[in-house]
Amino acid sequence: MSWLHNGIEFTSEDIKNYVGFVYLITNQTNGKQYIGKKLFWAIKRKQVKNVRKRYKAESDWKEYWSSSEELKADVQLLGKENFTREILHLCTHKGTANYLEAREQIDRRVLESDHWYNGWIAVKVQKKHIKM
Repeated sequence: MSWLHNGIEFTSEDIKNYVGFVYLITNQTNGKQYIGKKLFWAIKRKQVKNVRKRYKAESDWKEYWSSSEELKADVQLLGKENFTREILHLCTHKGTANYLEAREQIDRRVLESDHWYNGWIAVKVQKKHIKM
């Protein structure tokens, strides 16, 4: 399953000046979702003779399925075809990706419901401390 941006498949040729993106993954069998961010580039290190060289290479973003172990287990169990991966925001700075990921998570209240793969705050804590 590829990444979609505005309903169109996003490829390496589309990266241009972007450094990363904020995304939404949706489980099509139960509607459960995940909000996260991913960078397009990774710094690699290579030892050449007695000198360590650093270079920029494309990250594993095309095959990335989040840092959520629960989500990755569901992808393994149900198959990639039962999930959609959608790019919500393309970012030209890492800090922008960090901010937009947090904003999306807060706006969608992802930590307050088990509808999300993002870590869920226990119901007991919510009932004790937060009136909803």
